[in-house]
Amino acid sequence: MATVRDARPDERYGRSADERADRKLKIIGAVLGAGLLGVVAWAGFSYVAEQKVSGRVIAFKAVSENAIEVHLEVRKDRDSTGVCTVRSQAEDGSEVGRKNFTFDQRQKQVDEVVTVRTTKRATTATVVECKASDG
Repeated sequence: MATVRDARPDERYGRSADERADRKLKIIGAVLGAGLLGVVAWAGFSYVAEQKVSGRVIAFKAVSENAIEVHLEVRKDRDSTGVCTVRSQAEDGSEVGRKNFTFDQRQKQVDEVVTVRTTKRATTATVVECKASDG
């Protein structure tokens, strides 16, 4: 009884067009994947490198119906001046206070407690942004 072969022998006929196309697609996919990875790495590095000043809220406490104390930690270059914008919100999510604070101490890390005046009782405080000051 004879056996039936489904595939052509490569030695006799060479690779099929489908196999050549698959190989090309794999190569193109690898090149595009490596390019995308490079772009993402470059974008991430440039974003971090541009961050000259960063800040975060360590703690906050509402001291009255019209004020909240915020403990900030600011990281910056020793010789730069940083400006951080702090916002406070009420329980319903509405913004009840916003203030810019300037940090010109000649330190890389500054821990400071600042007070934000509010229009009603604040329940949270966040850093909106920190950036290097032009002046």
